[in-house]
Amino acid sequence: MLLLISPDGVEEALACAKAAEHLDIVDVKKPDEGSLGANFPWVIREIRDAVPADKPVSATVGDVPYKPGSVAQAALGAAVSGATYIKVGLYGCTTPEQGVEVMQAVVRAVKDHRPDALVVASGYADAHRVGCVNPLALPDIAARAGADAAMLDTAIKDGTRLFDHVPPEVCADFVRRAHASGLLAALAGSVKQADVGPLTRIGTDIVGVRGAVCSGGDRNAGRIQPHLVAAFRAEMDRQAREYAADVPALN
Repeated sequence: MLLLISPDGVEEALACAKAAEHLDIVDVKKPDEGSLGANFPWVIREIRDAVPADKPVSATVGDVPYKPGSVAQAALGAAVSGATYIKVGLYGCTTPEQGVEVMQAVVRAVKDHRPDALVVASGYADAHRVGCVNPLALPDIAARAGADAAMLDTAIKDGTRLFDHVPPEVCADFVRRAHASGLLAALAGSVKQADVGPLTRIGTDIVGVRGAVCSGGDRNAGRIQPHLVAAFRAEMDRQAREYAADVPALN
């Protein structure tokens, strides 16, 4: 399981750089613009320059409306600015067909510029609260559009967590659907260390974290702390060892 950490600017990216050995992907977002709020192109470039070259940078395009052309241009901007992973939050899509249309436009825009970039179709575990597409539809949307990964996050950051809206057994179904379509499965949404065990056991490929590695556990007012990143990775490693030891016993 890969660890994705989301700084909100260059200062926090430097904190990530100090903890680079403990993380896998640096994710650029702007938390005050929403769950998958898009940051500025120059911030993506600055963060790309601030973190080690071997650490891929991810960038969110935003909690986007159902406007395929606008979203495609925004996604291309993220790719041009240095992002390897391009994440699109399908906030304004109410049907799978709308989601596919947006993501097909994004895939074409991004891959025409950079074929090795990875496009991530992101949905929301609490979709019922904002009226967007069913979270379990995301793997099919991503696959039909030619994207590389399907992701779930939470749309409303009010202290509720991923598993409050989509329990582990349903997340496991999400992961199975993604893997059956040849996609990576990413999960996020106020994930805590206590969630690492279930996330490991259901086969999650990427876990996205912010609040859990910020001072005070606050994704908005807190700042990313290298020692908290290290502690989160240590728990991931511990759970991975336990799971590896359990699998032979189960077989």
